[in-house]
Amino acid sequence: MEEMNMSNEFQDLSTTPTLTLDPFQTREKTTPAEQQKEEPGLDESILTDEERRMVDAFAQQIDLTNSTLVLQYGAGTQKKMADFSESALENVRSKDLGEVGELLTGVVKELKDFDEEEEKGFFGIFKKASNKIENMKAKYAKAEANVNEIVKVLEKHQVQLMKDTALLDKMYELNLTYFKELSMYILAGKKKLQEVRGGELSALTAKAQASGLPEDARAAKDLDSMCTRFEKKIHDLELTRMISIQTAPQIRLVQNNDTLMVEKIQSTIVNTIPLWKSQMVLALGVEHSTQAAAAQREVTDMTNQLLRKNAEKLKMATVETAKESERGIVDMDTLKATNESLISTLDEVMNIQKEGRQKRAEAEAELQNMENELKKKLLQIQG
Repeated sequence: MEEMNMSNEFQDLSTTPTLTLDPFQTREKTTPAEQQKEEPGLDESILTDEERRMVDAFAQQIDLTNSTLVLQYGAGTQKKMADFSESALENVRSKDLGEVGELLTGVVKELKDFDEEEEKGFFGIFKKASNKIENMKAKYAKAEANVNEIVKVLEKHQVQLMKDTALLDKMYELNLTYFKELSMYILAGKKKLQEVRGGELSALTAKAQASGLPEDARAAKDLDSMCTRFEKKIHDLELTRMISIQTAPQIRLVQNNDTLMVEKIQSTIVNTIPLWKSQMVLALGVEHSTQAAAAQREVTDMTNQLLRKNAEKLKMATVETAKESERGIVDMDTLKATNESLISTLDEVMNIQKEGRQKRAEAEAELQNMENELKKKLLQIQG
């Protein structure tokens, strides 16, 4: 509401330079005349022919002996400049471009990476695919909602900044008008000052020097003091005009900042946000494709691995079957070993039998000897 009132206040101000010797009289509002924008200068070249005629006519109305007139000379424009500066300052204070910067930072914060840590393992790929995509969708939905809210606020700021830019154009025109008025007051004052010093003051000085009368000297001194006081007043107006000169680029700087911020907001709304949304759609599509390819690769690898294992098992089983089918009921090695064992057994039996016969023969001979010895011994006992 304050900005609207401020805008209306500027709209009511005239952009046509005016000169007055009674700055605080009641003035009716006039319709501003068309005026070409000009950059502030320091000479009469910035004035139109009509404005130059106004300066010449106004200079003839200045009465340096009127203390009230000298005191109020150009004060109306100075007052308008003071009010204008206060309004411009209030306009700058009412802005909060820092909030816009924070909102743009908030957009960047929301557009973070959506990658999730992947699960490991063959069967984990099917689980992680679903989880990751769902997480991405959830994060995207949350970020999109936040970004949309931020965009709404940014759009409001954009509209306000555009209004402010138009308002600053009006302020620039008013500042140029005040600059012209001050320049016209200064030019008129200097013309009058030059006229008085070159005419009336010179005449009074010459008269005082010629007459030597104190009253003539006093009159010359008083007029010289009035010229000096009026010269100081013109100097004050020149200082005010310098403020007006400095205000013009300051208004353009603020206006440029507003324009840059509007362009930044516009770029964010029409470029950054749609690009981010399209990239998120692409990211989801790529994630689907990537995970499908990964799953297919895992299935293919597992299939190949199973085929290789089954082929190796089939080979081993076939070879073993063939070997077994070619074997006899009893292996030759087994028959050979059995035969050798049987021969060895028979040899041992024969050796045992031979040893037995030999031992029996020896025992029979030994028994015969024992019997003969016993008989011999018995015969000896009987004899």
